[in-house]
Amino acid sequence: MLKALVLAGGRGTRLRPLTHSMAKQLVPVANRPIIHYALRQIAEAGIREVVVTLAPETAGELRDSIGDGSGFGLEVTYVVQDAPRGLADAVRVAEPLIGPSPFLMFLGDNLIQGGVREWVEAFGRSDADVELLLKEVEDPRAFGVAVLDAAGRVTRLVEKPADPPSHLALVGVYLFRSTIFGVLPGLVPSARGELEITDAIDAVRLRGGSVRARILPGWWLDTGKKDDILEANRLVLDEYTRRDIQGEVDAESTVTGRVTLAPGARVTRSVIRGPVSIAGGCTITDAFIGPFTAIGEGCTVENASLEHSVVLGASRVSGGVRLEDSLVGRSAVVGRVARDHGASRLFVGDDAEVWLRA
Repeated sequence: MLKALVLAGGRGTRLRPLTHSMAKQLVPVANRPIIHYALRQIAEAGIREVVVTLAPETAGELRDSIGDGSGFGLEVTYVVQDAPRGLADAVRVAEPLIGPSPFLMFLGDNLIQGGVREWVEAFGRSDADVELLLKEVEDPRAFGVAVLDAAGRVTRLVEKPADPPSHLALVGVYLFRSTIFGVLPGLVPSARGELEITDAIDAVRLRGGSVRARILPGWWLDTGKKDDILEANRLVLDEYTRRDIQGEVDAESTVTGRVTLAPGARVTRSVIRGPVSIAGGCTITDAFIGPFTAIGEGCTVENASLEHSVVLGASRVSGGVRLEDSLVGRSAVVGRVARDHGASRLFVGDDAEVWLRA
């Protein structure tokens, strides 16, 4: 029976200051934590047993968010990776819980279009030791890169190359048989001080194992940076948002397009143009909420304009502020002490206060 391994042990340094106070896998996209998308796609693929690796500093909040997995139709167990020593080390740490089963490995801060069900089912019928999901990217230098032969077999793997041998980047989703565990004791840390999963896969190949690849036809996002979060939010809202108005909208407001307004949200004298997601308990007053915006639970937006932005729960944006391409953390306050017609672009951590001057 195929199992799954979800990696949630990274520190999220590229998303600071937000990740000083929350796990990067819990940053919301369209008002749902990123890691929840991975868990739902795993469940849709027919997998039930899932191991989640955690970092000590964020273990509690991830456990609280995921629980025992029953909300996703899964059975989740946890293992702590005491330091970020690389993806291959995370596999090593999880081996006692995975055992001899083949498994799907999914990075908890990655989003892919279309799910993995078809790919998982095909792996069950194949004799491959490893299968990789790849995506052609414009600049592959920040990723693991694969070179394929005409039959789709992997002939070379390079981690974050300065001179990439191809434009095929490793998406953070892999399928393994238990042969991967046999090469882990022989790995040595890379120049980054980590045990690289590309080195482990290459070791399987050099021992005569079959390493194959599939090209992802849809979109893929590694949500490690602020602009990645905004792009993921845009894509998910565009693809999945349906019009669902359950909150209150007064007669002076206009709500057009695919807008989700959760129960308990109130819109007064405002204009909302979808795709937009507004969570419960929000108050939107004298405001404009433009496309590709997600506003978390309990937020207040008053006399302000938001577009292509993500605002996390319990925050307040007011005072004539106009935000675009912005990511605002939990319980933050963004206001203006004097009017200015220009748009601001912000990345604000939890509990921050920002006052903009003309």
